[in-house]
Amino acid sequence: MTLKKGDILLKQGDIDGAQYYILSGCLRAFHLDGQGKDYTIHFGIKDWWISDFTSYSSQEKALMTVEAIQDSVIYKLSKKDKDRLCNSISKIDSFFKTKYERAFAAFQQRILAYLSQTAKERYVDFIQTYPNIEKNVKNYHIASYLGITTESLSRIRKELSNN
Repeated sequence: MTLKKGDILLKQGDIDGAQYYILSGCLRAFHLDGQGKDYTIHFGIKDWWISDFTSYSSQEKALMTVEAIQDSVIYKLSKKDKDRLCNSISKIDSFFKTKYERAFAAFQQRILAYLSQTAKERYVDFIQTYPNIEKNVKNYHIASYLGITTESLSRIRKELSNN
């Protein structure tokens, strides 16, 4: 699939039974609360996967919206096709098990960082994880991901550039 910047791949509240492999570009998964506040949960960059895994695994309504924040090329893998592949090819099954374990570990680390690190430490981790993303992502998306305001993000960047 080809997406243009701003295209919505999945909308919060929809039901989606697919995962998406990112061949090129950048996407973000975010949640809107009842007041319309935007919480970026994660970014997806080249060679990563993105989905609303709640909807994917349980066929319930998606908790997140997935949006292209750059022109992107992605591959869609339905749950039905993935299950069929995993049942017939053990190496693919092993690949997905490893992928899920790593993703789960990454989410645990993100939660722990959010709970225990300063905003500055979270920002440093962010730029190490996504080294080339800043020039392509809006500041408020990065701030939302870090759980800070855009003003705090600017202050942290200024402080780091002075060091």
